[in-house]
Amino acid sequence: MRKVADCRDYPSETNCTLTISGEEDEVVRAASEHAVSVHGHTDSAELHDQIRGMLKDEVPQHA
Repeated sequence: MRKVADCRDYPSETNCTLTISGEEDEVVRAASEHAVSVHGHTDSAELHDQIRGMLKDEVPQHA
């Protein structure tokens, strides 16, 4: 199942609205890079674990 990381779920000084979806490992990698480059976090195993823990299942869109 695809996973989603949504910055809107977490308060930030920039009021970030980015949403990242895809396979779990892809989302963790992209969200970690975003957290470091935009939000000033330090890239670490702990950051990756935190992001993995906040992921939600993507809700399928029906046409």
